[in-house]
Amino acid sequence: MIDQIHGMILKKTPNYAVLETGGVGLKVLSTINTLEAMPAKGKKTLLLTYLHVRDDVLDLYGFQTSRERETFLQLIGISGIGPKLALTILSGISPDKLRNRVIEGDVAAMTAIPGVGAKTAKRIIVELKEKFTKADNDSLGFEELDQTVSGLYRDALNALTALGYKHKHSNQALDKIKQSGELKGELESVIKKALQHLMF
Repeated sequence: MIDQIHGMILKKTPNYAVLETGGVGLKVLSTINTLEAMPAKGKKTLLLTYLHVRDDVLDLYGFQTSRERETFLQLIGISGIGPKLALTILSGISPDKLRNRVIEGDVAAMTAIPGVGAKTAKRIIVELKEKFTKADNDSLGFEELDQTVSGLYRDALNALTALGYKHKHSNQALDKIKQSGELKGELESVIKKALQHLMF
């Protein structure tokens, strides 16, 4: 899995950047916030990434902060919200403000975000309110996990998604493993356990 990339910025547009790493130019789709925070062309930067696999298309998404990436993953786990809409949402509102609007159940503020209608806003609030309410400010749903386990959870989630399983179903399987106290050991072992849950 591609967890992060560090490279020189070859190009910046309103929707993506091209980073050179290892002699390869990678197109990385990003939020407006991340793109604006990135240094100028010719400078080096580090982005946390998420690789989205769809049919024969591989899209790489990059984020400046772990909070933005985790919020992005929460959003694409909701039915009807794909990576591009999730990027649009996070380009229109910061993760912290999104969290506050969801907890408050503020549908009007949510629909002010480009691309978000009333139905989508309500779906986001229903799906994420409990998670955001419970979540620690620094974890957004990983509050019960230490740093090592959080990384293992994320890596397993990325691997399952790459295998074609839906983000929501993969989350549910990993949550069961976490609750049973078995979210530990090698990544391969965790993936095998998750696959057992996904088969039912």
